[in-house]
Amino acid sequence: MKISQFWIKALGVFGILGGLTLFTGDMLFYYDPINTNFIENMGNASDFRIIASGVTSLIATWFYMLGLVQVYHALKPTTPILRNIIVFCFGAILTAYGIIHGAYIAIATSAKLATQNNLDINGATYLASEANTVLRLFVYPIFGLLSILFITQVWKRKTLYPRWIILFFPLIPFLIQNPICKNLSGTIWTILCGGYLNLILVVFFTASTISLWNTKKI
Repeated sequence: MKISQFWIKALGVFGILGGLTLFTGDMLFYYDPINTNFIENMGNASDFRIIASGVTSLIATWFYMLGLVQVYHALKPTTPILRNIIVFCFGAILTAYGIIHGAYIAIATSAKLATQNNLDINGATYLASEANTVLRLFVYPIFGLLSILFITQVWKRKTLYPRWIILFFPLIPFLIQNPICKNLSGTIWTILCGGYLNLILVVFFTASTISLWNTKKI
């Protein structure tokens, strides 16, 4: 299937919109101008914010999957088996973003009920938080496999991506998340670190779109 230059760019924009949409969902859960405790902020969030944040998980996943088509296009020069494995892994991770974010509704609802009824907020959210953690455990090995295959193929020039795209692949920002967040505080910490995982996908799809801006149809 040949993709026009217009759609190559448009698909990248959809990927960027996916990250921005789910980042908005993060802020609906976490943001408070005077408090940086995420659990407490979810407990104080309005019903509208919690519901709207849950909706962003669905919309963002649709956008992310459209953005994935751009990655598929960039991988066309590599072997079909490797391309399919990379796209499958990437798709599994992008859908997990939406599912895990949607699962945060249980944490937010538990935190809100604890706040309203003067219950121990950590105890009330424990089960929902543990379930969320288990979901994440399925993603890490897939992310590891994706990182090895994607970086290897790009480095060997088996894709349409230039080598510099590796710097913007999610693995690199993910590995430096803790050092960055340890040196931030206040509102900047809430915004950047609260939405970090989606922001790194905004960065990736932006870099991907720029790198493919003038590629020919394949």
